Amino acid sequence: RDGGSPSTTHLFFFFCVLPIPPDNRCVQSRAKSCSECIRVDKECSFCTEESFEEPRCDLRENLLRYGCGEASIIYTRGEMRTEQNISINTRLQRTQVAPQGMFMRLRAGEEMSFNMDVFQPLESPVDLYILMDFSYSMSDDLDNLKSMGHHLAEFLQELTSNYTIGFGKFVDKVSSPQTDMRPEKLREPWNNADSPFSFKNVIRLTNNINHFSEELRKERISGNLDAPEGGFDAILQTAVCKDKIGWRKDSTHLLVFSTESAFHYEADGTNVLAGILARNDEKCHLNTKGTYVYDTKQDYPSVPTLVRLLGQHNIIPIFAVTNHSYSYYEKLHKYFPISAIGVLQEDSSNIVELLRMAFERIRSKMDIRADYVPKALKTEFISSMYQKTESGSFNITRGEVVGMRVKALEYVGGQHVCSLPEKDRQGVIHVKPTSLSDSLEVRASVVCDVCPCEQVRVVFCNSRGDFICGQCLCHAGWQGDTCDCSLESSSDKTECIRPGDDKVCSGRGECICGKCQCDLEGQVQRFDGDFCQYDVLQCPRTSGFLCNGEGDLNRGRCSKGACVCESGWEGPGCECPTSNDTCIDSRGGICNNQGRCECGRCICDKASVYISSTCEISYSLAICESIRDCVQCQAWGTGNRKGNCSTCHLQVQMVEELKKEEASEHCSFQDEEDDCTYHYTLKGDPSVLPNATVQVQKKECPPGSFLWLIPLLIFLILLLGLLLLLCWRFCACCKVTGMAACPCPCSAGRTVGFKEDHYMLRQSLMSSDHLDTPMVRSGSLKGRDTVRWKINNNVHKQGFASHAATANPKDLIPYGLSLRLTRLFTQNLMKPESRECEQLRKEVEENLNDIYKHIPGCHKLQQTKFRWVSGRGECLQDHTIVDTVLTAPRSAKTDIIKVTEKHVSHEAFNDLKVSPGYYTVTSDQDAHGMVEFQEAVELVDVRVPLFIREDDDDEKQLQVEAIDVPTGIAEIGRRLVNITIIKEQASSLITFLQPAYSHSRFDKVAKIPVLREIIDNGKSQVTYRTRDLTAKDGRDYVFAEGDLIFQPGETRKEVQVSLLELTEIDTLLHNCQLKQFAIDLLHPKYGAKIGRYPQTTVTIADPGRGWPMVTQSPKGRLGAPLNPSAQALSSRKIRFSWFPPPGKPLGYKVKYWIQGDPESEAHLIDVKSPSAELNNLYPFCDYEMQVCAYNATGEGVYSDIIHCRTLEDVPSEPGRLAFNVVSSTVTQLSWAEPAETNGEITAYEVSYGLVNEDNIPIGPVKKVLVEDPKKRMVLIENLRESQPYRYMVKARNGAGWGPEREATINLATQPKRPLSIPIIPDVPIIDAEGGEDYDSYLMYSSDVLRSPTGSKHPSVSDDSEHLLNGRVDFSGSSGTLTRATNTSYHQLSSHVQQEHRVMGSSSLTRDYSTMMMGHGECRRDIPDGQSTWKTATHHRKKACVFTSYSVQQHGSLSAPCTYTRLVLSAPGLNSL
Repeated sequence: RDGGSPSTTHLFFFFCVLPIPPDNRCVQSRAKSCSECIRVDKECSFCTEESFEEPRCDLRENLLRYGCGEASIIYTRGEMRTEQNISINTRLQRTQVAPQGMFMRLRAGEEMSFNMDVFQPLESPVDLYILMDFSYSMSDDLDNLKSMGHHLAEFLQELTSNYTIGFGKFVDKVSSPQTDMRPEKLREPWNNADSPFSFKNVIRLTNNINHFSEELRKERISGNLDAPEGGFDAILQTAVCKDKIGWRKDSTHLLVFSTESAFHYEADGTNVLAGILARNDEKCHLNTKGTYVYDTKQDYPSVPTLVRLLGQHNIIPIFAVTNHSYSYYEKLHKYFPISAIGVLQEDSSNIVELLRMAFERIRSKMDIRADYVPKALKTEFISSMYQKTESGSFNITRGEVVGMRVKALEYVGGQHVCSLPEKDRQGVIHVKPTSLSDSLEVRASVVCDVCPCEQVRVVFCNSRGDFICGQCLCHAGWQGDTCDCSLESSSDKTECIRPGDDKVCSGRGECICGKCQCDLEGQVQRFDGDFCQYDVLQCPRTSGFLCNGEGDLNRGRCSKGACVCESGWEGPGCECPTSNDTCIDSRGGICNNQGRCECGRCICDKASVYISSTCEISYSLAICESIRDCVQCQAWGTGNRKGNCSTCHLQVQMVEELKKEEASEHCSFQDEEDDCTYHYTLKGDPSVLPNATVQVQKKECPPGSFLWLIPLLIFLILLLGLLLLLCWRFCACCKVTGMAACPCPCSAGRTVGFKEDHYMLRQSLMSSDHLDTPMVRSGSLKGRDTVRWKINNNVHKQGFASHAATANPKDLIPYGLSLRLTRLFTQNLMKPESRECEQLRKEVEENLNDIYKHIPGCHKLQQTKFRWVSGRGECLQDHTIVDTVLTAPRSAKTDIIKVTEKHVSHEAFNDLKVSPGYYTVTSDQDAHGMVEFQEAVELVDVRVPLFIREDDDDEKQLQVEAIDVPTGIAEIGRRLVNITIIKEQASSLITFLQPAYSHSRFDKVAKIPVLREIIDNGKSQVTYRTRDLTAKDGRDYVFAEGDLIFQPGETRKEVQVSLLELTEIDTLLHNCQLKQFAIDLLHPKYGAKIGRYPQTTVTIADPGRGWPMVTQSPKGRLGAPLNPSAQALSSRKIRFSWFPPPGKPLGYKVKYWIQGDPESEAHLIDVKSPSAELNNLYPFCDYEMQVCAYNATGEGVYSDIIHCRTLEDVPSEPGRLAFNVVSSTVTQLSWAEPAETNGEITAYEVSYGLVNEDNIPIGPVKKVLVEDPKKRMVLIENLRESQPYRYMVKARNGAGWGPEREATINLATQPKRPLSIPIIPDVPIIDAEGGEDYDSYLMYSSDVLRSPTGSKHPSVSDDSEHLLNGRVDFSGSSGTLTRATNTSYHQLSSHVQQEHRVMGSSSLTRDYSTMMMGHGECRRDIPDGQSTWKTATHHRKKACVFTSYSVQQHGSLSAPCTYTRLVLSAPGLNSL
């Protein structure tokens, strides 16, 4: 090509069929005919000689070796030729490929390749089609687009002088529930809006920009109900309606998809309310007006369908989406080989710049694809210069030559190629780069013809058979080489008896027509010979291998009792190579001229331990070690022979440096006396020592010690770990989503007020210092209302208002201040150390300080933090909330509130932009604030501070009041809500187990148990802290302080204090002072109180000085064993060890039991040494154990109870597999957790593949790795219709993979159970046509669940953000149904973890609650579908820890949600 011309891309094309395994498949096939033989493998050949006695089907080289003439061997080769090859003309400004046509015929396993050139001009025609979301939320985007017609034209003119531009619009299917089907809403869903529709082609591709602008100005917005839009229908019609859209043949096709919402896709469930729709037929259904008319007749297309169709029609998608929906389309666009994505501003004002950047990215990519590939072939594209991108495309630079290669492999699904139908064995493959209309057509087929010799039928076999390919194929009833033996008349068997034997065919075969036909073992010929007298397994063996045939290296075969060696081997057992390669010495000679080569080995003239296998002197480590002592003694006077070198006969030469060319071998050693390293080498024959000369190099001594660096490195590592821990503690991630629903019926007016009039809270269960109190709006939801509110603390006290008035007005108090910023929230704002958080904090504090500094006595802001709106009814659910503290006099409260409200109404604090209608100002005893109802919003939350104080009464009341409505026409309904907070009595007692402990310094760590006595189950917390007595921090132990948090059901924790080694000064002075320190329990929380032992004393016993404070019990009774410790050795074994107590114990008694079981069920063992191994335990199970010593007087005192958990073991198979059949090609597969997890499940592997009627796999098995163990469900699409599949699921924990659970099902025979949900949340969607091997899913359906918010015109009414008060939640499977109801009073339980799985407009909530264990119960994992309580004795052999679903009264920290519809589906007879 020319230097500055556009690029010509070279590609290499490969076709092949599946490679053969390493063994000889030709012989193993036992093919009876020539055609059957050559179909086995591409290397198989057939011998047609009549007298050939070996297997006729074999490798070509084997047939020649066994005596078959070359002319008699039939070997079929593939064929390839070029059918059309018009050279590329670079002067033509259009895309071109060369060659244009190829022909290929391949045998099984054969490969062929050729070059392919691709030409792309620097400037090519461009077709730009804009497809825009016309839901009501995009009205401002449409207004901007109408004014951008000429800007778009200027952009296209920069790209090319030959362009066209078109426009289409879409909303969603005109059916329920996607569209409001009320007649008035069908006529006009919004004011000044068009009727709803699915897709319309408004402006056909044209180069008349004036016509484009005029037609675009006529368009009006439309609307629908649910958040996801029907854009997939529009994309498909845009692709397949080529003529009606106006796509040109030789142009680059760009499709701009503009929206701010998620998308519906195939079988997502919303269509079931209007009847199950047929699968999309992928055809054009636009009427004469350009309207899509099949929207209510067929389903949305799937993602794989769009990827395939856009590729076939050379269309490159560009997704121009807003920030709200960017994350959905960011994942979606990766599945298109070439695509682009950009963030669209809220009003689409940056669409031209977005298109410019997207087009630049597209021009640098090229994707090569092969369409219409027959099943017997498979193509692969590989570039030698560029790497593939994640989507399979190649990044190229225009103006450069790129080399690529394409492979085609056989894909037959477990069947032979020739057994497939003809349409699957041959076809025309279209190979072309994306965006190019020209393509290369390859007529490819697999050779399945009959051999030429089989077409010649010669009557040579006594007229009783056909002579074909050198052998008689006898007619029925006849056998023999010439078909001269009748099976009916053949009775003489004497010819089949070997002389000297009386058995027919040696008892190993059958006599047929006077010849022995030897028996087979399976498919293998076990015996051979004329009388079957030879056993093919009785030939000589070499190293245990028959005829030296090791693995894939067949060096010989056994025939008629002797080894027939392959070329290059000889000997009785083919053990000797015929070449001398293994006898060649280092100089290239044979055996160093000191021996002869026999059977591939050197037979040396002289035998010596120093002679190598090639008769050379070997300077091995043995020589180095044998003379090491003499070298040390003679050279340096050191070593084991120091002072006695007379027995050494070496000639030592000292040299500066050993020369490699003079030395055959270097020996090195380190002298223990000075740590110096010596090098020496030996010359001559070491077997004759007087002739041996040793050259010794001067010693190399190490530099000074750097041991002082070790403590420094340890300190730096600990410091780094501390910094990482601090970073982790400051990091947080919170992401809350919500679903919107339909607006309530309109009424003449509207009211606002609190949803409830009373809340009762238990302080011990509270995890937050505020309460989100719901406020609702009824009546007409059009327009905006703001509501002022305030809250007073301690209203139950008489005269609380006068008491507040008597406080000193000059006292400085902290004022909490909350504002809603106009900027969107990002996760970096949750990280105080992030640059984004620091910049925003600085901006907030500078602007607010500048405002509030005018109020007398105000200090600067501090403790500024950021969060996002919880999503409970507020439209701007992902806008940033700033919380900060302003210190000011008590008298400044009124001024602070006025200034705050003034600037919020102006939407700015200097340069800091805030959203109107929201603020909160909190003082020490009351709070004032404002909330906003935007249009169509029915419910918002008032974030009420609860003023929790240590000196609060046992029962206190707060009162929240809605004051007035400064903006809007709403009237206040329920004005007051009272909040009662009960400060309860102790829920638990926390104490040390004993008042004193003793630990040796050898222990390094003192482990002190802390117990909790549960009165009312829940969370408890206490602080521990060490303090000096006679032991000193930093000298005897390391100061320790921290919090012990007891989760519900936990009764035991442990305080660990590091003990230090004895100091040198104490050792020298023989300091025998008793070293003790104390540990205190302080600051109990969550209703806990300190119990019997609030402190304990720890005595440090120095080694070698006895054990202070540990005395033998009266009357000779032994004390408790010291420092017991346990270590898990395996999943079923624990080692328990201890130090003997003072005295002379005769033995020890060890008790151990499962934690939570009573000690009465403990196992007891007797040991004589101070350690024991506990065997036959349960995997991943917590055990408790203690030990006592005994002597002649009896048992001594038992030690402290020690805890230890066994290691993990592989899990059992998962629970039963459940199928929810959506259609004949789509199923939802779910499974239960293994009954015996034996650890923490970390992943699941789902495998599935086709099987035949005998349940035997007939194709490749596809595997999917589910790395989130909570997601025990997948949705599999594009399965083969009416074909049975075998599905297998296995689980993995820290010990590895467990066994599989499998099930076989044919979807066509199962009743359809369509998913009754718009979007399935968090379910991996798998495309069964996505490839042979993959370990990731196509995408998560939750990625398309969320609807955009924050628009001035939301496409979804926002009145369904909350659950009903007193909601009913369902969870469980396989007949298990758990109902949790809320009373009118909300009990906020902090220890109940709720995992909300929102499916469309319904809510499935799984409540996990921790069991309260008695002394006779153990916690174990119960698989899904088992929700009953069972004691430990029922499950002892299954697992050790189990959870259960339970009925639990609970509430939400935010207001309950209200849904406009519930969609139910019955997966089975006993579940809903």
